Amino acid sequence: MDNQILFQPAPGAISKRVRRARGNSSGLGGEAGRGHKGQKSRSGYSRRFGFEGGQTSLLRSAPKRKGFKSLSRQEVSLVFLDQINQISSLTTVTPLSLQQSGLSGRRVPKILMRGTISRVVTIQGVAVSQAVRDAIIAAGGAVID
Repeated sequence: MDNQILFQPAPGAISKRVRRARGNSSGLGGEAGRGHKGQKSRSGYSRRFGFEGGQTSLLRSAPKRKGFKSLSRQEVSLVFLDQINQISSLTTVTPLSLQQSGLSGRRVPKILMRGTISRVVTIQGVAVSQAVRDAIIAAGGAVID
Protein backbone atom coordinates (compact mmCIF):
# COMPACT_ATOMS: atom_id res chain seq x y z
CA MET A 1 0.00 0.00 0.00
CA ASP A 2 1.06 3.53 -0.62
CA ASN A 3 1.95 5.53 2.57
CA GLN A 4 0.45 8.70 1.12
CA ILE A 5 -3.01 7.15 1.11
CA LEU A 6 -2.69 5.78 4.66
CA PHE A 7 -1.57 8.99 6.37
CA GLN A 8 -3.68 11.59 4.63
CA PRO A 9 -5.40 14.19 6.83
CA ALA A 10 -9.19 14.22 6.97
CA PRO A 11 -10.92 16.30 4.31
CA GLY A 12 -11.15 19.93 5.43
CA ALA A 13 -8.61 19.47 8.23
CA ILE A 14 -5.96 21.58 6.50
CA SER A 15 -6.84 25.07 5.34
CA LYS A 16 -4.73 27.66 3.59
CA ARG A 17 -2.78 30.06 5.85
CA VAL A 18 -4.37 33.52 6.14
CA ARG A 19 -2.00 36.21 4.81
CA ARG A 20 -2.90 39.45 6.55
CA ALA A 21 -2.11 42.97 5.32
CA ARG A 22 -1.59 41.96 1.68
CA GLY A 23 -3.95 44.38 -0.01
CA ASN A 24 -7.64 45.17 0.22
CA SER A 25 -8.73 42.45 -2.17
CA SER A 26 -7.48 39.77 0.26
CA GLY A 27 -10.20 40.74 2.73
CA LEU A 28 -7.66 41.51 5.46
CA GLY A 29 -5.84 44.48 3.97
CA GLY A 30 -5.76 47.99 5.40
CA GLU A 31 -5.65 47.50 9.17
CA ALA A 32 -5.31 43.69 8.88
CA GLY A 33 -7.92 43.00 11.56
CA ARG A 34 -6.24 45.24 14.17
CA GLY A 35 -8.69 48.13 14.05
CA HIS A 36 -7.73 51.80 13.74
CA LYS A 37 -4.55 53.26 15.28
CA GLY A 38 -3.69 52.82 18.96
CA GLN A 39 -1.12 50.83 20.89
CA LYS A 40 -2.57 47.42 20.04
CA SER A 41 -2.45 48.10 16.32
CA ARG A 42 1.32 48.58 16.29
CA SER A 43 3.85 45.85 15.61
CA GLY A 44 5.82 44.59 18.59
CA TYR A 45 3.00 45.33 21.07
CA SER A 46 2.95 43.22 24.21
CA ARG A 47 1.30 44.21 27.48
CA ARG A 48 2.98 43.47 30.82
CA PHE A 49 1.04 41.21 33.21
CA GLY A 50 -1.21 43.29 35.46
CA PHE A 51 -0.77 46.46 33.38
CA GLU A 52 -3.94 48.55 33.27
CA GLY A 53 -3.01 51.31 30.84
CA GLY A 54 -1.22 53.51 33.38
CA GLN A 55 -3.97 53.26 36.00
CA THR A 56 -2.69 51.93 39.35
CA SER A 57 -3.05 48.20 39.04
CA LEU A 58 -5.21 46.09 41.33
CA LEU A 59 -2.13 44.37 42.73
CA ARG A 60 -0.54 47.66 43.74
CA SER A 61 -3.71 49.25 45.10
CA ALA A 62 -4.57 46.29 47.35
CA PRO A 63 -3.82 46.93 51.02
CA LYS A 64 -0.53 45.60 52.30
CA ARG A 65 -0.91 43.17 55.19
CA LYS A 66 1.74 41.49 57.29
CA GLY A 67 2.02 37.75 56.85
CA PHE A 68 0.17 35.59 54.39
CA LYS A 69 -1.86 32.42 54.28
CA SER A 70 0.22 29.51 53.14
CA LEU A 71 -0.97 27.84 49.94
CA SER A 72 0.26 24.46 51.16
CA ARG A 73 -1.52 24.63 54.52
CA GLN A 74 -3.38 21.48 55.51
CA GLU A 75 -6.53 21.66 57.59
CA VAL A 76 -6.13 19.22 60.48
CA SER A 77 -8.88 17.51 62.48
CA LEU A 78 -7.82 17.07 66.11
CA VAL A 79 -8.55 13.73 67.78
CA PHE A 80 -7.70 13.15 71.42
CA LEU A 81 -6.44 10.00 73.11
CA ASP A 82 -9.38 9.74 75.53
CA GLN A 83 -11.80 9.77 72.56
CA ILE A 84 -10.02 6.75 71.05
CA ASN A 85 -10.05 5.04 74.48
CA GLN A 86 -13.86 5.44 74.72
CA ILE A 87 -14.57 3.66 71.40
CA SER A 88 -13.83 0.01 72.21
CA SER A 89 -14.32 -1.18 68.60
CA LEU A 90 -11.25 0.78 67.47
CA THR A 91 -8.26 -1.57 67.72
CA THR A 92 -6.52 -0.43 64.54
CA VAL A 93 -6.72 3.34 64.08
CA THR A 94 -6.48 4.58 60.48
CA PRO A 95 -7.73 7.82 58.90
CA LEU A 96 -10.68 5.88 57.43
CA SER A 97 -11.61 4.24 60.75
CA LEU A 98 -11.53 7.65 62.49
CA GLN A 99 -13.80 9.09 59.81
CA GLN A 100 -16.24 6.17 60.05
CA SER A 101 -16.39 6.42 63.84
CA GLY A 102 -17.19 10.14 63.56
CA LEU A 103 -14.08 11.38 65.35
CA SER A 104 -12.67 13.23 62.32
CA GLY A 105 -14.33 14.66 59.28
CA ARG A 106 -12.81 14.90 55.83
CA ARG A 107 -9.75 16.70 57.16
CA VAL A 108 -6.43 14.99 57.87
CA PRO A 109 -6.57 13.65 61.46
CA LYS A 110 -3.93 14.23 64.12
CA ILE A 111 -4.00 12.53 67.53
CA LEU A 112 -3.07 14.66 70.54
CA MET A 113 -2.57 13.83 74.20
CA ARG A 114 -5.58 14.29 76.47
CA GLY A 115 -6.52 11.66 79.00
CA THR A 116 -5.01 8.18 79.06
CA ILE A 117 -5.17 4.95 77.07
CA SER A 118 -5.84 1.71 78.94
CA ARG A 119 -5.91 -0.82 76.08
CA VAL A 120 -3.75 -2.03 73.19
CA VAL A 121 -4.21 0.06 70.05
CA THR A 122 -2.33 0.08 66.74
CA ILE A 123 -2.16 3.45 64.99
CA GLN A 124 -1.40 3.38 61.29
CA GLY A 125 -1.01 6.32 58.87
CA VAL A 126 -2.16 8.99 61.34
CA ALA A 127 -0.02 11.85 62.66
CA VAL A 128 0.55 11.62 66.41
CA SER A 129 2.32 13.79 68.95
CA GLN A 130 5.37 12.44 70.78
CA ALA A 131 3.43 12.19 74.07
CA VAL A 132 0.73 10.05 72.38
CA ARG A 133 3.40 7.83 70.80
CA ASP A 134 5.00 7.21 74.20
CA ALA A 135 1.62 6.52 75.88
CA ILE A 136 0.53 3.98 73.23
CA ILE A 137 3.84 2.12 73.31
CA ALA A 138 3.70 2.06 77.14
CA ALA A 139 0.18 0.53 76.93
CA GLY A 140 1.51 -2.24 74.65
CA GLY A 141 0.32 -0.80 71.34
CA ALA A 142 2.23 0.26 68.23
CA VAL A 143 2.52 3.35 66.04
CA ILE A 144 3.18 2.65 62.34
CA ASP A 145 3.99 5.70 60.19
